[in-house]
Amino acid sequence: MTETEAKTGRVRGPAVEIREALEDFMKDFSSFQSEIKSRLKQQEERLTMFDRKSQVTAGRPVLSRSAEIEVPHKKAFGAYLRTGDDDALRGLEVEAKAMSTAVAGDGGYLIDPETASSIQSVLTSTASIRSISQVVTVEASSYDVLVDHSDTGSGWSSETGSQVETGTPQIERVTIPLHELSAMPKISQRLLDDSAFDIEGWLAGRIADKFARAEAAAFISGDGADKPRGFLNHPKVAEASWSWGSLGYVATGADGDFDVGAPSDAILDLVYSLGAVYRANATFVMNSKTAGAVRKMKDADGRFLWSDGLAAAEPARLLGYPVLIAEDMPDIAADAAAIAFGDFQAGYAVAERPDLRVLRDPFSAKPHVLFYATKRVGGDVSDFAAIKVLKFSVS
Repeated sequence: MTETEAKTGRVRGPAVEIREALEDFMKDFSSFQSEIKSRLKQQEERLTMFDRKSQVTAGRPVLSRSAEIEVPHKKAFGAYLRTGDDDALRGLEVEAKAMSTAVAGDGGYLIDPETASSIQSVLTSTASIRSISQVVTVEASSYDVLVDHSDTGSGWSSETGSQVETGTPQIERVTIPLHELSAMPKISQRLLDDSAFDIEGWLAGRIADKFARAEAAAFISGDGADKPRGFLNHPKVAEASWSWGSLGYVATGADGDFDVGAPSDAILDLVYSLGAVYRANATFVMNSKTAGAVRKMKDADGRFLWSDGLAAAEPARLLGYPVLIAEDMPDIAADAAAIAFGDFQAGYAVAERPDLRVLRDPFSAKPHVLFYATKRVGGDVSDFAAIKVLKFSVS
C-alpha cells in the first residue's frame, strides 16, 4: 500500500493504473506527433524555396547565362559605345556563343543580349514578309531547304496479284545564301558624354529601323545580288501552265486595273488557284494603295469583301483571310503583280545568323561618332506552289 492510499483509505485497482499509464503514453505520443509535424513543415518550406530558385534559374533568357555575366557585359558594351574603351570587353570571361563574346579580331563587337533582343523584336513585329515567313537561325554561310514537291505513287492491289512499282517522290534542294545587311547611324560626341542619354536604346532603334526597311524591300523584290532574293523576282507564268521554279499568276482581265464588269472575280480566282493544303494558312500581301481599291469591293449581295480586325492587333481580312500591308509591293499598273496570296510560312524562308556586330568609328565624321552595325541574313522562295500572285493584265 502506498502513502497516498494509506492517507485516503483507498486502494487503487489494476484498471486505474492502466488508465493512468495510457494517459501518460498519449501525452508523450502527442508531444512526439507535434515535433514530427514541426520538422515536416520546416522541410516543406526548404523544398519550396529550392523549387522557386530552380524556376528562376530555368526561366532566365537563353542569351544571358547568369546575372554575373549579363550585367558586366552590358556595362562594358555601354562603355565601348560611349568612349571606345574595349579593355572591359576583352577582359570578360564569357563563352556564350550567341551574342556575348567580344570579337575584336573581326573588327567589332557583338551587341549585348538585351539590345539584340530589342532589335529582333522590332524586326519580327514590323509589316514585313518576315512576320509571316519561316525564319531560321543558322551558323553557316547558307541554308538548304529540301522540298518534296511530288506525291508518292500508290495503287490498289489484290491478295494474290503482283505488286506494281509506284512513283518515287522528287526532292528539290533550295539553297539560301546569307548576305551582309548593314546600318551606320551617327551621333554627336556631346550626347555620348551625357550619362543620362540611353545610348543602347538609341542605337537599337536606329539599327532596327534601317534593317526593317532594307529587309522588307529585299524579301519582296530583291534580285539576290548581295541581298536576299524576293519572291516577286522569280519568273511568273499563267496558272494554267505553272511549273516548279516559277510563280503562278491569275490575270484580272483588264490591263492595269480590275475587270469593270466583275472586279472581285479575279480575287476569288486567286484564292482558289492556291492548293487547299496551303489555303488554310494563307495571307494576302499588298500595299496601302492597292488595299484602298480592294476594300471598296462588294459581293453580289452588296456585302464588303474586306473586314477590319475586331481587336487592335488583329489584321484586316479579305474573304476571311488576313491581309499584310507591305508598302514595298508594287502599285496597281499594267502587268504589275500587285497582290500576292499564299502560305508564306511554307513558301518563303528567311535565314539569318544570330549575331549582330557593331564597330565604333570616331574619325570619319567628326565631331560625330559613326556606329557601323552588320547582320547576315538571306531569303528566298522555298516552295513555289505555296504562293500565287494577281497580275493586272488581260491575260
